[in-house]
Amino acid sequence: MSRSAVRLGVGLRLVYDGELVEVVELAAQQAGTDVVLRSVRGHMLRVSVKELLFSDRARVVADGPGPSGDDEDELASVIVSRLTGTELARLVERAEHAREVLTGYRSGSEELARDGEPRPEYDPSLPQMARYEAKAAELGVHWRTVRRWVADVERTGEAGLARPIREVSVLDRCDARWVEAVVEVLVEHVDQSKPLRKTVLEQAEARVIARFGDGAVKLPGRSKAHEALAALERQHPTFRLSTKRNRDIAGRPREVFGRLRPTRPGEYVLMDTTRLDVFALDPVTLRWVNCELTVAMDWYTRCVVGIRLTPVSTKAVDAAAVLFQAYRPLPTLAHWPNEAVWPEHGLPRSVLLDPAAIDGPMARAAGPALVPEAIVIDHGKVYISEHLRSVCARMGISIQPVRLRTGRDKGPIERFFKTLREDLLHRLPGYKGQDIFSRGEHPEREAFYYIDELLDRIRQWIAATYHHTPHSSLVDPGVAGLHLSPAQMFEHGVSRAGYIEVPRDRYLALEFLETKWRTIQPYGVEIDGRRYNGKGLYRDGRPSPYPGRKWPIQVNPDDIDHAYFRDLDRVWHRLDWEHAAAREFPLSADALEFARTLAAKKYLHPSDPLAVKDLLERWSLGQGVTLAERRMALRAARDQAAFALPVEQPAAPGQTGPVDEDLYGDDDGADFAALETGAGIVLDRTGEQDFYADALEDL
Repeated sequence: MSRSAVRLGVGLRLVYDGELVEVVELAAQQAGTDVVLRSVRGHMLRVSVKELLFSDRARVVADGPGPSGDDEDELASVIVSRLTGTELARLVERAEHAREVLTGYRSGSEELARDGEPRPEYDPSLPQMARYEAKAAELGVHWRTVRRWVADVERTGEAGLARPIREVSVLDRCDARWVEAVVEVLVEHVDQSKPLRKTVLEQAEARVIARFGDGAVKLPGRSKAHEALAALERQHPTFRLSTKRNRDIAGRPREVFGRLRPTRPGEYVLMDTTRLDVFALDPVTLRWVNCELTVAMDWYTRCVVGIRLTPVSTKAVDAAAVLFQAYRPLPTLAHWPNEAVWPEHGLPRSVLLDPAAIDGPMARAAGPALVPEAIVIDHGKVYISEHLRSVCARMGISIQPVRLRTGRDKGPIERFFKTLREDLLHRLPGYKGQDIFSRGEHPEREAFYYIDELLDRIRQWIAATYHHTPHSSLVDPGVAGLHLSPAQMFEHGVSRAGYIEVPRDRYLALEFLETKWRTIQPYGVEIDGRRYNGKGLYRDGRPSPYPGRKWPIQVNPDDIDHAYFRDLDRVWHRLDWEHAAAREFPLSADALEFARTLAAKKYLHPSDPLAVKDLLERWSLGQGVTLAERRMALRAARDQAAFALPVEQPAAPGQTGPVDEDLYGDDDGADFAALETGAGIVLDRTGEQDFYADALEDL
């Protein structure tokens, strides 16, 4: 029988540090036993027994058969665990027959002998060949079969009687050079369009012939080649999945997978942008647009701490606005449920407070406030822009970019986008599906949302549903089977790691704005054709201490009515656009640029006031048509507030007051009731063509 151990004594041979040695003496010491080794070159070495047993430097050279870690045979547990009940019973029966041939007893031991054992034909004193023949006659098999059973039991035990679990792969039955050529062709198609199977086989065949000559490599038949191609498909997906998915699989790292492990809220904040699968109506251009959603998510809690919805494309200032919301969460709206409201930081929910006594932008916050220590971003232009990098450097936030085209590095936020689509977006009007194959015939003809309304629905779903839904990935290692929601995980993180509120500066938002370098003129400063003026500008011709003799002006592209200037005494001042007093709502830079384009086509000498006036007429805010359309345009004119800007400025002389209720009236609810639904706004088909014929005539 093979042995699983060897006797450590004089004469045992080992390989120590790559050199063959032999044990020549055992020496007992107070701290243990030492072994004296002699190498083949005659060098003597003294080591402890512990060194020989547990060090990787020593390896025993066995002088007989026995189990070893590098054996080709599978483990007994691996073999037996794959057997069915019938196969296991047959294996036990064969093992008993083999033991009876060897020892005369089916149990293999005289102490456990059964009645009538040993039987005369299996007496251990008989020749082994006679016992083989007796057992073969008893079972009706050849004596060589019995001998093979006995050899298997002697070599590997009862598990040796089971059939091998490893099967010969079709790739092992093909020429390795042909297989290598097929793999090369499959790898080359990773970034290309999906090929046909016969094309891959033809290219591999041509490559083998050109490399080794015609007839040098035996090519498999058609069925065998397709079977081998199917086996290689599992290693290099090419035909079954989409090309995007195939590229993602091909880009997986070959080394051991690792991950960042956040230990507290704010340690890692994930940021990413995705295009939503919902059509929305842009109130500026009155066009159906795809919206891009930019999200900041705390990795530890999975809480969404910043969100921004932009039409067409996302800019660096949008990413900065999302990052700022981590410091100052956006406020909730009046119609949101109570569970969507986060308490002001430092005030637990269990304390009874007077709501009227709580004032400030965080009194009804839509999410938690935290300090990002590091942001995890991809290599998009908005995230590696100088604007966002400078903001992070100013705030002490480190930037951790992920690997190129490796979405799994920020897996939680990618999973959030899927949850958003499956739980909310597919229920909204205007949903167009994940791709063109999932799109309805005319999704744009359904009820629709304006961009700000769509953002409101998403924010409310995040605050009221997503933050309070348990996640399978949010667990407490100390409580098995407990799944926490992001809100509960935030409380858990605060209790575990402590918390300090920020920001420290009420003007912090201004540092997230876009910077424009301009000179100060007697009339103020000019930015993209717009003139700004206000207190705090140096009109005495004072030279700028900055390079280029220009001054930095902070600009919010979503609200061009105001700009912000910090003087040399580090005091902030608000600058007003000369045409800002003509409206009651903010105007974005994109809207003004669009208005200028329309005015240039219509007028010989266009100007900004004329362009804005025409834009307001397009929104039906000037000489509108019906009351319902005015109301619709007013809803479209609402702008999402990206920043909570604290700098105030007295009202300029001649500034218009509140909107005249007589102009719009307060009795148009009946006219507009037919257009409003719980899911959004439904177009009135009777007057749709008349209204949009004028609104879209210049597009």
